[in-house]
Amino acid sequence: MEINSSNLYNKDILKTNKFENLDSNSLKNVEDKELRDVSNNFEAFFINQILETSLKSTSIAGEEAGSDIIKGMYTQSVADNATGSLGISTMLYEFLTKNNK
Repeated sequence: MEINSSNLYNKDILKTNKFENLDSNSLKNVEDKELRDVSNNFEAFFINQILETSLKSTSIAGEEAGSDIIKGMYTQSVADNATGSLGISTMLYEFLTKNNK
């Protein structure tokens, strides 16, 4: 079999009607949910960075081997559970939705 540009891809893949029944409202809901998730993840990251910096010189998890891992797990858990409490994610979500239209 000779390889050339006409047989490098499957032409049947290009003949799809997966996108014919797409509803723009359902896409908007998915985009809004994903944008909300990204905003929440940013706030969790921000809180985690604040906690890591403020707890760097403390021995909240002890001073034995693995205490840094435990401290990291603790700060990540607190940050994940505190998401939405500072309002950063809400402000970021509103800013991005207004400016993306």
